[in-house]
Amino acid sequence: MKEKYQQIFITFYRYLIPFYTVFLLYLMFFGFGRSQYDINIVRLLPMISTFNFVKETIIWKTIIINVFGNVLMFTPFGFLGIVLPKLNNFRLLIFDFLFAIILVESLQYFTRLGVFDIDDVILNTVGVAIGFWMYRWLNKKFIGKDF
Repeated sequence: MKEKYQQIFITFYRYLIPFYTVFLLYLMFFGFGRSQYDINIVRLLPMISTFNFVKETIIWKTIIINVFGNVLMFTPFGFLGIVLPKLNNFRLLIFDFLFAIILVESLQYFTRLGVFDIDDVILNTVGVAIGFWMYRWLNKKFIGKDF
């Protein structure tokens, strides 16, 4: 019975993650009423823009959506080992993800449909790391398989 639910989850994840990826890319380039900036913007000082955003924002809901959203929205990518077994290696997963997210942030910069923000890279990577450790824990706890 347990294997049946495991297989359903694996199949569900395998087919859903590409659509989820496209959805996130849409949000990153066109979502939230985003329009093209007049200039290219890059923020390379870690966590400065996030601290300033928190300090200047009055509504906590906005802070939670922005900061925690950048983490939570990327946790499903920590489960990529389901689809690509080589990504069961934490270092390889983080390295590959960093390459991908830096590429996406660079595209936001060059298209001016967003900002290259090192904070996004950091927060998104934290989300992937949390997802990986959740996947690892769930896998060990419920499937009995360790990496």
